[in-house]
Amino acid sequence: MSQRERVVIVGAGLAGLRAAERLRELDFGGEIVIVGSENSRPYHRPALSKQFLQGSLGVRDLTISTYDDVGATWRLGVTASQLDPRERVVYLADGEPLSYDGLVISTGVEPRRLNPGQGANRRVIGVRRVADTINLQDSIATNRGPVIVLGTGFTGCEVASTLRTMNRDVIILGRGRGLMSKALGPELGDRLARVHREHGVRLALGVEIDNWQPAGEHVRVELSTGRVVRAAAIVVAIGSVPSTKWLSGSGLPIDEGVVCGPTCHVEGFEDIVAAGDVAQWQNLRFDEVPRRIEHWINATEMGRAAADGLMFGRHAAPPFMPLPRFWSEQHGLRIQGAGIPSLGTDRLVLWRSRTGDQSVTGYLRDGQLVGVVGLNCPTSFLRIAEEELVHPDYAPMDAGSALPRLTTGSGVRNEQDLRRVTG
Repeated sequence: MSQRERVVIVGAGLAGLRAAERLRELDFGGEIVIVGSENSRPYHRPALSKQFLQGSLGVRDLTISTYDDVGATWRLGVTASQLDPRERVVYLADGEPLSYDGLVISTGVEPRRLNPGQGANRRVIGVRRVADTINLQDSIATNRGPVIVLGTGFTGCEVASTLRTMNRDVIILGRGRGLMSKALGPELGDRLARVHREHGVRLALGVEIDNWQPAGEHVRVELSTGRVVRAAAIVVAIGSVPSTKWLSGSGLPIDEGVVCGPTCHVEGFEDIVAAGDVAQWQNLRFDEVPRRIEHWINATEMGRAAADGLMFGRHAAPPFMPLPRFWSEQHGLRIQGAGIPSLGTDRLVLWRSRTGDQSVTGYLRDGQLVGVVGLNCPTSFLRIAEEELVHPDYAPMDAGSALPRLTTGSGVRNEQDLRRVTG
């Protein structure tokens, strides 16, 4: 790309920032324009449900430091409304056209809403932005009633844990029968449920909200069990949807996100890449199925990989084949994960302490290890993840190759091998 060219990055979050940094590392001397719907520079979103909610971090503490000055033009508080890939133009909400020579889509996700009326009530909140958490803080400051956390995934469980440290009455409400079961499986999900109960969180599982109505300084919530709760707030953490509405009519392939190939190029386009939570791409480390990964580390790595794709081109850029990693801390329980445990159809305890309060669980698909999760054992988790996942015996896929096998130097290829190696 020549120095006279312009790269537009739509999405001023972590993935967009890391893409801009990588472009400069690769000696791109042209113009970089970063468009973001919020009025702030990129910030640490994971802290919104933890330290920021608790009050131990302020707004300024959330700002992400850049490795180098990216020399970008920041268009903050501005949303993209339309894309014309033929003319290479992004249209902003006020109709302003913004031409590009290369485009990075990193618009992230939006929280699923309880119903269309959620946004009209300040006590029904989806914790995704700084303003959401401030709204939650204000809501619980004026009412000592219980807080209903709707959702049993990462965000919901972390919010519940944080609220208990603030001595708030918390009810986790979910359709499923366990906590974080999709990510961890039923056994670890049950264990996490016990931890939450032991720390005073009330669980209403297999339960739904039939109706809710604003009622002064609280929300009146009718549950499917017939119970009525007068809640200080409802935290809606029922998942997210990719921010792709602005791409309607553009001709870009949209499924559960912007569909990309292994090099982060949007399918069918050489000058458009996607990164972060909005991108649904083929991670050839596992298979050819496009998936989205909503993890903080993935946003960092994919932003950089997308910049590589844009600079090197689809045929020269290396495929983006990361080992996804994630972590969470709830009531002092540290959860660490690597790979994609949700792909596993079988689970195997790879290591457990004598007391049983520390463990590493392996997740297998077709006899192959696809993920590991450690509870309260960072050293053992890192050792097993390094030995069994980080250095798999695979080759980058081409048109004629078979799917890569997740194997290791210790000869782990199936459940029997895992049992032999881990004892």
